Amino acid sequence: MKTNTCVFCKIINKETPSNIIYEDELICCFLDIDPINEGHVLIVPKNHYHNIDEIDDKILLKIMQLSKKITKTLNKVYNCDGYTMMQNGGIFTDFGHFHMHIFPRYKNDQFGWTCKELTNPENLENVKEKLQSQLKSIK
Repeated sequence: MKTNTCVFCKIINKETPSNIIYEDELICCFLDIDPINEGHVLIVPKNHYHNIDEIDDKILLKIMQLSKKITKTLNKVYNCDGYTMMQNGGIFTDFGHFHMHIFPRYKNDQFGWTCKELTNPENLENVKEKLQSQLKSIK
């Protein structure tokens, strides 16, 4: 369901200007207005979903198929060294509407992750076991 206040729903409904590069009955892809690198694309389902676990598998498959096509396109257009795909969930879904970022990457482009120190290697076995156990129980 689309909302009246969601900026992405407004783009999908053509109520807000945007630079749409692809659109079909399920998905809308447009340029990010604050790109990390030129060619930064957002892939957005047309239905309003907050998190990935709410999205129908058919739509998720389409998002991944478009991700593959967009990364090939970015490489041809920009001759980039690689790409980054990222998607945030929960309280980190900054627009309240699921979206996946894809942008071209270059050696020394200074994009990077900042995070605290990773888990101790000796604790990784415990983490692995906890995640494996839960993963088996989720459908």
